[in-house]
Amino acid sequence: MASDRLGYLLKHVLAELTEAQTKALAPHGLNGRDLAVLSAIVSGEPLSQLEVAARLRVDRTSIGELLDGLEERGFVERRRSPEDRRRNVVVLTSLGQSTFETAEGVRLEVEREFLAPLAAPDRFRDELRLLLGE
Repeated sequence: MASDRLGYLLKHVLAELTEAQTKALAPHGLNGRDLAVLSAIVSGEPLSQLEVAARLRVDRTSIGELLDGLEERGFVERRRSPEDRRRNVVVLTSLGQSTFETAEGVRLEVEREFLAPLAAPDRFRDELRLLLGE
């Protein structure tokens, strides 16, 4: 049976989680990919567009389109780096920061509800990280 195959199970679990997150994030003007980009930007020192792409493991064409959309909605800005005037960095705007904080809370709640049927959700996450070699 297809439902015995790990790939099938992982694909369909991801699809259901993605659907739940998409519905929950929509009122905040974001989707899961947008939130991942904001998360990469907020997580430390200012990053260039290429560094954001590398952190998310997406190609530079995709990240450009994602950042364009976030910039159009006022969540991010591209600026000259104060340390290196030849370098541009991507930063969150105040709207981006507040939206990220709210949306991240929404994401965590969706994940908590999604994993609630499991006996040990934290252990499940740890085991997934183990499979990824983290």
